[in-house]
Amino acid sequence: MMNERSMDVLGAVPGTYVRLLFDYLAAHHLDAGALLHEAPPVPVARGLDRYPVTRWRALLERAAEALQDPLLGLHVGATITPAALGVLGYVFMACGTLGAALQRFARYQRLVYDVNPFIERVVDGNLVLEWSAENGRPGAQVDECAIAALVQFARDITGQAWQVPRIDFVNPEPADVQPYRDYFGSAVCFGQAATRVQLPLSLLALSLRRPDAALLDLLSRQVDAQLAELPAADALERRVRRVIARRIPETGAGLDEVAAELHVSPRTLHRRLAARGTTFRALCEDTRRHLAEDYLRDERLQLAEIAQLLGFSEQSAFTHAYRRWTGLSPGRFRRRLAR
Repeated sequence: MMNERSMDVLGAVPGTYVRLLFDYLAAHHLDAGALLHEAPPVPVARGLDRYPVTRWRALLERAAEALQDPLLGLHVGATITPAALGVLGYVFMACGTLGAALQRFARYQRLVYDVNPFIERVVDGNLVLEWSAENGRPGAQVDECAIAALVQFARDITGQAWQVPRIDFVNPEPADVQPYRDYFGSAVCFGQAATRVQLPLSLLALSLRRPDAALLDLLSRQVDAQLAELPAADALERRVRRVIARRIPETGAGLDEVAAELHVSPRTLHRRLAARGTTFRALCEDTRRHLAEDYLRDERLQLAEIAQLLGFSEQSAFTHAYRRWTGLSPGRFRRRLAR
């Protein structure tokens, strides 16, 4: 059972989210750099600064612990403004209607949230925006920040605080769901198969506050160029991570063994990963870390069992590694989840 657990095998978010978090912490009189052990994000010229979703998750969880705020993702997402997304934000604002802006949102999805596959479909008179959990579950803080930001952004560009009929999250239901209902103004369901936002088709006709067809055409070319610069979604890394995740609790996950399962030589696998800017060791470490967080969320598992599942010779080695990865002990991470 354990070797089938979902993993955040791939994915990135724009630096916009990280800047929102830094601004939010500064507004609460906290030194974000010291708290997060992270330098403030610096916008790049073409707006393509991207953070691995696993790193973004760690930043949110550290900040949530410091603020004692389990709703931090929701609170940070709610602070977004159209300008925060740079050129992409102005593209959305320049559309004529909310429906047109959401079409652009779908088109440029990888620039907004490049983690799980996205689809949009019409069901019973509603537009459903849906993100599967195919590539893994980034966690409640990440998901809630992204969906809160989407809803806030859409409300901002229409100038109306409309309600969302239904929101679905894949994460377990928290002790208190009322803050979610208060923010979204809707039925909010947890433990679902996919993350979803449901919007009445009538909302799509809402006019935006600053439509500008000429500006839209000009800026869309810039954003199209940004999209073209993104690396292709990499199937090799995903396959390597999945083999590692499956082999770790069984027979171990060395380079030779993983390469053999992928039907390539160790040298070829090493070369292909290097061409993607990573190494086999880095993928092993990252996969272990996220398996660890997955296991730690299962209260039935003792720390000694988790250490064994992750291929550590003893619990102390696991504790040392987890502290190196996250700055927390496994026990402290669990206590934080329990609050």
